Amino acid sequence: MSARVIKGAPVAARIRAEVQAGLGGVPPVLQVLLAGDDPGSRWYAQAKVKLGARLGVTVRVERFAEAVTTPELLTALADWNRDPSIHGILVELPLPAAVDKDRVLAAIDPHKDVDGVTPVNRGLLFGAAEQHALLPATPLACLELLAEVPVQPQGKRAAVVGRGDTVGRPLAALLVTRHATVTVCHTRTPDLAAVVREADLVFAAAGRPGVVTGGMIRPGATVIDAGITEVAGGLAGDVEWDTVCAVAGAVTPVPGGVGSVTTSIIMRNVLRARALQQAGRQAGATPQ
Repeated sequence: MSARVIKGAPVAARIRAEVQAGLGGVPPVLQVLLAGDDPGSRWYAQAKVKLGARLGVTVRVERFAEAVTTPELLTALADWNRDPSIHGILVELPLPAAVDKDRVLAAIDPHKDVDGVTPVNRGLLFGAAEQHALLPATPLACLELLAEVPVQPQGKRAAVVGRGDTVGRPLAALLVTRHATVTVCHTRTPDLAAVVREADLVFAAAGRPGVVTGGMIRPGATVIDAGITEVAGGLAGDVEWDTVCAVAGAVTPVPGGVGSVTTSIIMRNVLRARALQQAGRQAGATPQ
């Protein structure tokens, strides 16, 4: 068999249309913090600027040197938190090694946290209260692509390969809320292949090229590849493409799959953040 390729482009186009339809009057503003010299971070920040310009979302990038200190970044975030003209805040990762990443991410106003990285939003997610939260974009992109098949998680066995804070852990929580039976796999999982082979849905989020092979996939399973690594000649996902395509029912490509949807979801989250802030002001809440 040859797997269906779940392309990200039509999903991203649908989300972008939703964003444009929901813009309203004053363009929403996304403030991006870019610290250090990581080329991938610079590329992702610039991609958000370009997409924002296409959609009508103002994206501002403030760059900080590699030698920036944690207090300097906390000061900038405090200013942005207080600024009512800024609706979303995003910190590009990785930060310089000397910066306390956890303190920086925790300092973002939860109502402006468009990638769902703050303890407040993570708590709402893991507490099954996601309707009150801003949720991380990459796990949401995985679910959007799953719906494109279309496959519903309810009643399915799902294997998440990778337990990172960015994708694996929040994705597992989203799947549990949607009534999937979830196994989170990692480097200490005995007989990884046997565990993954039991799954109807496989999500690869380990950041290790080719870690998921065709021999690990149940025939007809849906495979969502959220991994992306720079290799000689381009980019590679976590899925061994040729062998998985020979077994799976549907699979996302890298590039052109999860990554192509994630940035569009960030823009949708900016609109959601703006709505949360407006609701807070109407309720008399004090901005953090």
